[in-house]
Amino acid sequence: MTEQSLTQSVDNLALLPAYLAAGTAVLVLLADLLVGRRGATVAALVTGAAATGIGAIVVGRGGERRTFCVADACSYLATGRSALVAVLFALLTVGVLALSAAILRNGQVPVGEYCFLLACSMTGGVVLGAAGDLITLIVALETLTLPLYVLVGLRRRSVASAEAAMTFFVVSVVATALTLLGAALLYAVTGTVHLTALADAFGADPGLLEVPLTAAAVGLVVLGLAFKVAAVPFHAWAPATYDGAPVPVAAYLSTASKLGGVVALLAVTSAALPATVTGPVLAILAALTMTVGNLVALRQTGMIRLLAWSSVAQAGYLLAPLGALALAAGRTPDARAAAVAATVAYAIFFVVMEFAAFGAVVALRPAGADGGDLDDYRGAARRRPWVGAAFVLALIGLAGLPPGLAGLFAKAAVVRSLLVGGAGWLALVVAINAVIGLAYYVRVAATLYAPAAVPASPDADAEGAGRSPWPVPVALAVATGIAVLVGFAPQLVLDAAGW
Repeated sequence: MTEQSLTQSVDNLALLPAYLAAGTAVLVLLADLLVGRRGATVAALVTGAAATGIGAIVVGRGGERRTFCVADACSYLATGRSALVAVLFALLTVGVLALSAAILRNGQVPVGEYCFLLACSMTGGVVLGAAGDLITLIVALETLTLPLYVLVGLRRRSVASAEAAMTFFVVSVVATALTLLGAALLYAVTGTVHLTALADAFGADPGLLEVPLTAAAVGLVVLGLAFKVAAVPFHAWAPATYDGAPVPVAAYLSTASKLGGVVALLAVTSAALPATVTGPVLAILAALTMTVGNLVALRQTGMIRLLAWSSVAQAGYLLAPLGALALAAGRTPDARAAAVAATVAYAIFFVVMEFAAFGAVVALRPAGADGGDLDDYRGAARRRPWVGAAFVLALIGLAGLPPGLAGLFAKAAVVRSLLVGGAGWLALVVAINAVIGLAYYVRVAATLYAPAAVPASPDADAEGAGRSPWPVPVALAVATGIAVLVGFAPQLVLDAAGW
């Protein structure tokens, strides 16, 4: 290795989105310390998130930029993929902040800490999309996740919130330890941690795949990242954590946190690790995850737990195309590209519809309340027709039914990628689980339009019907509008997914 390969200059333009995201966290902290007003702190976060998204688009449109390189292997890659991920995290940060208007206004959570932690988490997500080696990827994923431990437990005087934060913390620490151990073993086998260099090492020496240490290393990395997406059997933390967290934080966990896990898994399975090893593991995880998630969701009576188990099932659909990579690798390049594109497209569709579902829950519940039981939503769509319609659209989109065209297209993209990749049995499992999922999605939709229950007190119905702060319906309307747009113009997502 030459000295020249180690002393390449840093490309600060490539790092611009990361600088802007980290600067947002500093700006929020200063606004809270120096100004001390809720409006200034919130404005700092919104402005910084917008600047981060715009900066990512500008850098991404300029073509691929690399920095922190050793020879041809780079630790940071600013591409169209990284720009897409950065924009998604910036939008989710602003969206969750909008859903949090009620709990910020009534002092349920401290504004400064809340906004600062959201900005720190966004920074991790921005760097994650550009990570070019396992160490950068794991550090970025932990930067995304660490603030969530505090956000989950930030609700004052709530035992459930503290328990949820502790559960999330313990499980996540174990997952990180497994991932780091796997990365260390991979370095021992190949002598590198860069994603492209790992792929080159396995391609140049197929005998490495016969080494037992290789299988153990790959398995540990995949299983460690599977915790992040709440894949079965590493899913038990998700329902308890979602249920104990403030509802807007649960929305962030179900969207941004899961998106981070998917991005990490996609990076290591499609660009670095041998598909012949990762494919069977992910295929089994996908089948178990969607089946267990759907079956347990059928029995749920709490709204947040139902959405949590639904999110577990959706993780199975996200993992399914990656499970077909082993078979797709032996077929045409189009089959492999279809598997990757299906995962990206489904992730985008899922994030939009899941956010809309949680946004509707926030809009229909009293300010600062938990998710409540399904019976609490009886007749809610009759009292709040527009919110109810948005909720139903999100539910049928998650189920993959028309007129939720975004969800229908997402399911079709996954099934098509499995058939093209030769994983017909997994496509059949996806189809069966899609039918099972209809039962609880339709049950919730029917409850929303059922005759309203008699309120326990004269003011109960008025409180439930709500006077949501204006950012909540605006965020819900934007998410619903995006869902409708991508449903009628799915090629917009496909073009973005083709990285």
